[in-house]
This record gives sequence, C-alpha cells and structure tokens, in this order.
Amino acid sequence: MQDTPKNLDQKRADEKMLVSEMIALYCRRQHKTPKGSLCPECRQLHDYALTRIDKCPFMETKTFCSACKVHCYKPEMREKIRAVMRWAGPRMLPVHPVLSIRHAAVTLWSKREAKKAG
Repeated sequence: MQDTPKNLDQKRADEKMLVSEMIALYCRRQHKTPKGSLCPECRQLHDYALTRIDKCPFMETKTFCSACKVHCYKPEMREKIRAVMRWAGPRMLPVHPVLSIRHAAVTLWSKREAKKAG
C-alpha cells in the first residue's frame, strides 16, 4: 500500500513528535532542565534528528529509524539517540501513553513483518 503525500506528512510529523518528546523527557530528567527547554547537547541532537527525519528517503516504507536497514545518522549521533531511546522508551508510558502504545504496536508489527520476509 502506497502512502499518499498527506499520510506521509502525517507519518513524518508523528515520528518527529515522538522523537521530540523522548528527547525532552530524557533531558528534563537526566540534565535537570526545566520543562519546555533543552540543554545545548540535547538541542543539537533534537535538531539533528528532525533534519534526518525530514530527509529520510524511506519514510513511505519504514517504521522507525531503529528498524531501518540504512542508518543515516553519524555514528556519534546514532549512539546519542540510542542512549536517549533506551532510557526514555520505558519511561514514556506514564507520560505519553498513546504515543507509547502506538510505538510498541508498530515495533512489534515491523518485527513480525521482518521475520516473515527474511
């Protein structure tokens, strides 16, 4: 099934929102920044991640960057985002239950599809 441009824009927006919320939660709890702001390091990671999402050529078919076969992040930034995701992922449920459940469902679906294909 091909995504229409409107669906593709929504998919991009959803992914940006999820990444933004995870980085914000991480920064707020790990770097003790006030809600609504990011430390310089997290701001840099946030801006970089949003740029990568905007430029992703696989947005139509991929689920999340972690499930993508091509990693377009620089190694340093990839390690940073992995650390954020590893820390923030389990803590997102009470903060953003809908985003958390949707992310878990899509992740499970993509793993099942990958297992069928390969």
